[in-house]
Amino acid sequence: MERLLVLVRHGQSDWNLKNLFTGWKDPGLTEQGVAEAKAAGKRLKALGLTFDIAFTSDLSRAQHTCDLILKELGQESLETIRDQALNERDYGELSGLNKDDARKRWGEEQVHVWRRSYDVPPPGGESLKDTAARVLPYYIGEILPRVMRGEKVLVAAHGNSLRALVMVLDRLTPETIPTMELATGEPLVYRLKADTTVESKDVLKG
Repeated sequence: MERLLVLVRHGQSDWNLKNLFTGWKDPGLTEQGVAEAKAAGKRLKALGLTFDIAFTSDLSRAQHTCDLILKELGQESLETIRDQALNERDYGELSGLNKDDARKRWGEEQVHVWRRSYDVPPPGGESLKDTAARVLPYYIGEILPRVMRGEKVLVAAHGNSLRALVMVLDRLTPETIPTMELATGEPLVYRLKADTTVESKDVLKG
């Protein structure tokens, strides 16, 4: 039995382009972001992949990416579950700020700690550990059971919500996860064993 899980970070958003902290703010995709999402769908189609269900966040950039991928696959009517649990990390007071301006205000080292540490949150926001605390129960309760019974599952979400999943799937530690980046619109194709560990992983680069 195939146990397929595909993770895709949304295509480039308008605030990615402008170098702003986004978090739970809701900018749309840029033209490049739309192209990245379509390209992700084409790469999945080239492998002959289709899905039984899709999951995405409560934010439009992830939803639009999911819709564009499914359109490329000819699966526009696929059941898609949207949930806030898969939202991007909340950047709190950093949300909407230019990253260079934030460095000038708080200092390069402090902003780096907020961005890349595992368990230090920015003011009023979430750390990656906090993000994992809402993403992982949702994954274990809602997504993983479907994968384990043979459903082919697509998850279109965000850099940090997906990093929380990749941390578990790839068995990364709090010390190694800060260096791991997920490219926009680049599907990660996992096949799981019966014990829920990873049998294989492919990164579909452009």
